[in-house]
Amino acid sequence: MSASLSFRQRGTRLLALREASIVVVALLLFGYFSVVNGNFLTGPNLQTLSQFVAPSAIIACGEIMLLICGEIDLSVGQVFALAPFIMAFTDKAGLGLFVGFVFAMIVSALIGLINGAVTVLLRVPSFVTTLGTLFLINGFTLTVSRGFPINTPGGQTVANIFGAAGYNEFLWAILIVAIMHMVLRHRRWGLHTIAVGGNLTGATEAGINAARIKIGNFMLTSVLGGITGILEAFRIGSTDPLAGGTNIMFLAVAAGVIGGTSLAGGSGTIIGGLIGAIVLGVLQDGFTLQGINAFTFDMIIGAAILIAMIANIHVGRFNRGGRQ
Repeated sequence: MSASLSFRQRGTRLLALREASIVVVALLLFGYFSVVNGNFLTGPNLQTLSQFVAPSAIIACGEIMLLICGEIDLSVGQVFALAPFIMAFTDKAGLGLFVGFVFAMIVSALIGLINGAVTVLLRVPSFVTTLGTLFLINGFTLTVSRGFPINTPGGQTVANIFGAAGYNEFLWAILIVAIMHMVLRHRRWGLHTIAVGGNLTGATEAGINAARIKIGNFMLTSVLGGITGILEAFRIGSTDPLAGGTNIMFLAVAAGVIGGTSLAGGSGTIIGGLIGAIVLGVLQDGFTLQGINAFTFDMIIGAAILIAMIANIHVGRFNRGGRQ
């Protein structure tokens, strides 16, 4: 009897973990593709898989913080494309690669500041705000680049460190995920983010500066978008004005939602976002190996988001003891 109760308690605790179900899905997908295709678990393919996962996982860290606040950033994919150009143009002007990187991060943060200020202070929905900046940044990037890609500055050693060699880009993603997980779960900023998204009125009455939290998370998301764009530019060796865009942004949001972050705000998990990105990467890589049409991948993402949202709602009700 006690053993049965203990087993039931362990099962209940497992269900209470938002990451548990998506971990199971990830393991099943790994098992399936490794069985149906012998190339899946080879070294070169696993490296390719890590390159699928890393960009969406990094940007998902920022989007998850915003989703928890009840906001979203549609423009981060365009920051992804702009930041490498800013770094390259600054380096070309003779200021050096490091100054170029810092300047790119400052511009990325300013874009996030504008998004946050318009959303919070002018009370424009973040969907509308960032939809506008999406087109503004895209047009600006195409204008300054004249629509042509350029070579990424810096030597091979720098490129290798920042993503061109082996699993380095994925290692950067793991580092950023670990930091953001710590911030969300164990630092005041993360706790205030959850409070603002869960009960804005209550958080404000408790003395939390909700405007500062939301604007800060917009800035964080843009900076992470800029970092990801630069990592990708170093990995590929060139900077494309059409890189990123809405595709990388929606993959990041999808990773967060699949990983257990609520679109309604108030709850989310950085680790879940990483696992969600891994699931999407495995699907994309596995379908590529199987020769399945890319359009099918979009269908699977749509279905996965719907299933994840339904599962999130019911797991949440289960954790509340069946209450609405």
